[in-house]
Amino acid sequence: MATIGKPMMSTYGNSGAAGPMSDNMLDNAPLGVIDPSQLNNTTEADGVEFNHFEETINSFVLARMGHPIVRVELTPYQIKTCIDESITKLDYHAPTWTRQFAVFDASANINLYELPRWVINNLYNVVYKRSLLAIQSQAGTLEFDFFIKYFQDNYLFNNFNVGDYYLLQANMEMTRKILGQDGTWDIINNKYLQLTPPPSNTPERIILEYKALDSNTIAPAYRNWIQKYALACAKVLLGEIRGKYAVIPGPAGGTQLNGASLIQEGNAEKQQLQQELISEIEQPPRFTTY
Repeated sequence: MATIGKPMMSTYGNSGAAGPMSDNMLDNAPLGVIDPSQLNNTTEADGVEFNHFEETINSFVLARMGHPIVRVELTPYQIKTCIDESITKLDYHAPTWTRQFAVFDASANINLYELPRWVINNLYNVVYKRSLLAIQSQAGTLEFDFFIKYFQDNYLFNNFNVGDYYLLQANMEMTRKILGQDGTWDIINNKYLQLTPPPSNTPERIILEYKALDSNTIAPAYRNWIQKYALACAKVLLGEIRGKYAVIPGPAGGTQLNGASLIQEGNAEKQQLQQELISEIEQPPRFTTY
């Protein structure tokens, strides 16, 4: 069984957690009330309690569906599932402005660390032993001259196209792996951060860059996106409920329900909002290979 380290917060602290409640990162809580570990994690038997952020979304959904003038046949748990789906979708495509940083000190010879769910869900980058060469290159030495010639030969100081750029990046990354001290990292079981090679010095400072939603600072436009996506999910769900009966018996031929139209309208809105999320909200791919 590998030794699993507990990430201990360094003096840099954490830009995305409340507290610090303790030096152990696992004991800290994310800012705001959006905790990914609590999303899609309740059952109907548990009962539903909306926090203030969720209550604003719940009120928006009910109001836009006609409540209290029109009866909305959805339970609080059903609306909670719609809210969770919308927050989960936005959290997965978290935009650039949600970037957070955390720093912890790794222990010598321990390369496996358990991270909190709100950090590891959208872990963006891990800065660990960033240096170009294992040897020190001074001006006038063979190593220094080699790298100047390398850059010149690869058109770094001349005009070059995108294909040349990516070839340069791939070549540079291979050089770093062979000659450098760069540490690499992997996520194990969506729970642990694995550092390679294991830290040799104590403390070895590890910088985590991740993206996480904060209900206290979320922009109004993205709060509204969550509201509209939850509304679209609620329309589909209510349409499926009303679709069980096309017509309710009653005087003058009964009452015709709008289940089919609600499903069609809700699915169209979800598709439009997902496209908006990918094209306008989510950060585009980075123009780099490492």
